[in-house]
Amino acid sequence: MYYGQIKNCDIADGEGVRVTLFVSGCTNRCPGCFQPQTWDFHYGQPFTAQTEAELLEMLAPEYINGLTLLGGEPFEPENQAALLPFVRRVKETYPQKTVWCFTGFTLERLTDPADPKHCGATEELLSLIDVLVDGPFVQEKKNLALRFRGSENQRLIDMNATRRQGRLALLPDRRRGTP
Repeated sequence: MYYGQIKNCDIADGEGVRVTLFVSGCTNRCPGCFQPQTWDFHYGQPFTAQTEAELLEMLAPEYINGLTLLGGEPFEPENQAALLPFVRRVKETYPQKTVWCFTGFTLERLTDPADPKHCGATEELLSLIDVLVDGPFVQEKKNLALRFRGSENQRLIDMNATRRQGRLALLPDRRRGTP
């Protein structure tokens, strides 16, 4: 797997202060994508053991709330295979920190064993994610007032509540300080 960028102390891609990993490779190719360069699976740098160690070190400070995965597309099967052992390490090392993931696929598609994006890593990777922002970016549904996403079809899924309740649970769509 390759990655295009790492952001330390990111406040735009999830709640609190986060470390953000932009993976490379995406077959969705949404018109209006804010990072079309990440569609290329070889964009940026290889994701290595040294990259993992650097990310784990960035996650160490108490003021860091967690890790965010986006891209490109974290749920391309080849990216899932590389991300799963890393996200396992993050959760083992920092169980109190959250993992957010942005995907252009819907949760329903990812959990469908017949879907080509569902692979041997999908179920476990989903089990390690606290918040999933799902759905492709749709330019005609672009809305800059939305919390943590760009188009109205995308959802903020509370994965922990979804697992507990056995049904889809969404996070509130309000920004702090607004009614």
